[in-house]
Parts: sequence; C-alpha cells; structure tokens
Amino acid sequence: MLTHSTRRWLAGLGVAGAFVAASASPAVAAAKEAPLELGVYFNDTTLAAGSEGKIDSPLMFASEPVVVEGLTVTYDYTDLDGIVQVTRDTGGSECESPKAGVLVCTDPFEIDLDEWAYGGLFEVAMTPTAKAADGDTGVLKVTVSAEGLTSASHSAKIRIGEGVDLAAPGVEAMVSAAPGGKFSAPLTLSNAGETTAKGAVAIFDLDYAIRPDKQYSNCTYEDGRLLTCAFSEVTAAGETRSAAVPYVLGKDTYAPGSDYGYYNWMTPAEFEDFSTYLQAGGYSIGQPGKGSVLTLPTVPSKASARSFQADTDPMNNWSGMTVKVTGKNGADLVAIGDKLTGKAGDVVTATVGVRNDGPAALDFGRGGSPVTKIDIAVPAGTTAVEVPEVCAPLNGDQQDWENLGKPGAKNYRCYPDIFIGVGEEQTVEIGLKIDKVIPNAQGTVTINAKCECEGFTEDLKPANDVAKILVNAAGGQGGGDGGALPITGQSTGLIAGIGALLLAAGVGGYLVAKRRRTRFVA
Repeated sequence: MLTHSTRRWLAGLGVAGAFVAASASPAVAAAKEAPLELGVYFNDTTLAAGSEGKIDSPLMFASEPVVVEGLTVTYDYTDLDGIVQVTRDTGGSECESPKAGVLVCTDPFEIDLDEWAYGGLFEVAMTPTAKAADGDTGVLKVTVSAEGLTSASHSAKIRIGEGVDLAAPGVEAMVSAAPGGKFSAPLTLSNAGETTAKGAVAIFDLDYAIRPDKQYSNCTYEDGRLLTCAFSEVTAAGETRSAAVPYVLGKDTYAPGSDYGYYNWMTPAEFEDFSTYLQAGGYSIGQPGKGSVLTLPTVPSKASARSFQADTDPMNNWSGMTVKVTGKNGADLVAIGDKLTGKAGDVVTATVGVRNDGPAALDFGRGGSPVTKIDIAVPAGTTAVEVPEVCAPLNGDQQDWENLGKPGAKNYRCYPDIFIGVGEEQTVEIGLKIDKVIPNAQGTVTINAKCECEGFTEDLKPANDVAKILVNAAGGQGGGDGGALPITGQSTGLIAGIGALLLAAGVGGYLVAKRRRTRFVA
C-alpha cells in the first residue's frame, strides 16, 4: 500500500511542531510494551545572554491513537534558577506557576495523539535573566500527563551563550545548467553583529537534482547529498566570508524547469543542539567527505571569541540559489493495472498505480505536490471493500476529501507521493469483493487525469496512461503492468531533505515560504 507519511510530513511544514514520525519512533517502540503511554521531547537550546530568548513547544505523542482531554505539561526549570525565566507564550493553554521555577499548563480541549509527535501547543518563552552569562548551563524538565495515561518526562539541556548575528545574503544566486551539467554557487557568511563569531555551520536543503560535484572533509554527505559544512574560521564583526561550492545536476533531472537549494547558518553550539535532536529521531547528520577542507576566505580577523554562542537573529541566516534547468529531459509515466481471478464472495486485491520509465525523475518535494493523479474505476460485478486513505471517492472530477478510504464507491482518485525516481513504482492496494462472476469484468487505472502538477507539463507517452483491471479474464486478456511492489516512502523522506527537520526543530521559519514556492491544485 502506498504510504502517505512523507506527504503528511510536508503538508504540516507550515505548522509549528510538525514532526516526522521517525523522530518519535525510539520512544514509541519502547512504549508499545505498555499501551497508552505518553511521550514527550523538548529541544536542547542555547540562548544568547542579554537577548529576548527563544520560543519553543514540546513534541508529544502516544503509544497508540488516543483522544486526550485536559492534557497537562509541567515545565520544571528550578535547575536554571536565576539564569532563565520560562513563561507562557501563545496558544489555548492555561498556565500557572505553583512555585518558583515551575510552570504548569493545561489545554482544556480534546487533542488527538498517536505515534506522530504533535507540537505547536504549550509554547513557552525561555528568556535569559540579567544574571545569565556565557557558559551557564542547566536542565529544563518537561513532563506531559493526562488522566488515565502514563505520564512521560524529558530533560532538555539549556545553555547560555554569547550573542552573535550570523547572516547570509538577502539575494539568492541565479545559475543555469543542463541535466548532467556542472555549476557553482556561493556560500556566504557575514557577521552582522558586534561580537566576533567563532566558527559556523551551514545546513543545506537542496532539491534532489542538485548534487555535490566534489566532497570536502569538513562537510557531511548522505546517499550522495550534501547535508552540512562546518567552519572553524573566526569572523569579526562586519566581516564577510565566501566560497564557491561546486555542484552538478543529476542526469535524471527534469528539463526544462527549475530547482532550488538553500542553506542556513548556525553557531557551533546551536548545531550541537540540532544534532542531538536528529539523533533522538534516529537521523544521521551524514558522514565526512573524502577530500580537502572547504575554506571560507576573507580578510584575516584579529578578534577572538568565547565558548557557547547563540544567534540573536536567525531569520537572516538563510540564502540559496535558483537553478534554471535548460534542455529537454522528460518522463514517461506508465499506468499499472492488474489481473485477478476468484469466485463469487471472494475478496481479491488489485495492486495498481504508476511507474516512471524516465529518463527524468519527478520531484515535487518543495511544494509537497503529488507527481500525478491515479483514477481508478472499479470493475463491474465487484465492490471496493478495502481502500487506502490516500484514495478519495470520485464523482466526476470532484474528489470527496471527507471520506478518504471509504469503501463502496465506483470510482476513486488516489495520490502518490511527491517524488518518483526513474524505474520506481508507486502502487495502492484495493480490496475488491466479487459480488458476481462476470467474465472479463473490466475496470481502469488512469494516470495524469487532468493533472495540474506544476513543473510536469507533458508525459512522453500518453498512450500508456491507461491500464486495465481485469477480473476473471478469459482468452488471454491482460491487465497491463500489474504486479508492482508497493513503495516504502523512504526515498521521499530522503528527498524532503534536512530543511524540514530544521523547521520541525523550531529554527526554520524562513523555510516555510521557500517550500511553498510551488503549489499543487487538486
């Protein structure tokens, strides 16, 4: 069955606290032994001394789906007495402080929890006090509880650092290349503050098509994708450093079109917080590259820096590039049908969907759009009794979103994931009950039905966009390209990139606008 985890992840990018399921999986796996346990995670955070601090919310989940009323979150920051003040920020929760160093917040409304971490509620502001100084550390213990459920706690490390203002250019680079072509784009760091910055880490969010042309030992990579680069250079106030990073477009890049890449600057201490967050979710920050050191050259600085540092204005840390893809490199999407046999009363499973015969991969990850529509007409003499939640009943060209996965309709529209590589198949499984045996009962699978997918304007071979679903075929009738394996969703999770994790960690607000550059109209 086609998974929709990645689509749910990307669809939630605009909501603070949208969190990939894998981030909760270690705790959930343990909780399975004791059903209806709660789980909670709160990010380690480095705050700049003398700043307004940062706002964050816990990520909450349950070992099994449950509706919770009166969910309570307790913030115990007594370990940070005199260093940090924790106060309610926004949301519908009601908060009180029963004693110094403790804040208790309760939400009066019903909340649906499951293995997906739920965030955006119980937001609090963590503000350094006037006594807070660079190097101070402490623990913020966050406990989530509800009546009838086992409570859970998580201790987050809170540090005080020196405030710096790392900045990236406000104007994105514009480059062009053909599939397989090489190009370079600037990676630029400026110190927009008054305090010297000791080191910086760039976090990359690159479309699938944009791949590194060279590896560096101070950068990390995963499955051929550039993830991070760490720099030890000291950058004085007002100084700017820059390097040209070499890239290459994949030969399977769709053309003509556009691809996008972005990077975000963090201080080393903030990157350490972010790395802890990734490790808690079972994610890798990548492996060091095999090559020389990538440097950020500029005029030598005479200043020095202190221990922990935190960025006072993270909204100016983002920049990137737009790659205009030239030439022509299309994709042939092929409808996958199936051939089934059974007697009256049997429930048979039709595995149907789409395959990409290339030569280009299709990647709509930045806009969260599916690559195509899959319309299914149920064969005569059968009833759809098992329907996945990625399929909606279809009436004419109107899909019924309120009844996703509802059995009994004659027609359905299903949506595959946001990325489909060359040779990849994406399928759904529809359980069909044979009400009456009709020889050569026929249904259809139609892809690209009135598709308004931005960036994919033409299927190379539209003649194979329709396949048959045959039940009890006779005389050698075939069902098209049936028999495909369902996809796992792992590739799309990879394509979504580290940028989504940045946002989920509370440091990627600027990324929301970037990922909404494209839009899918259903």
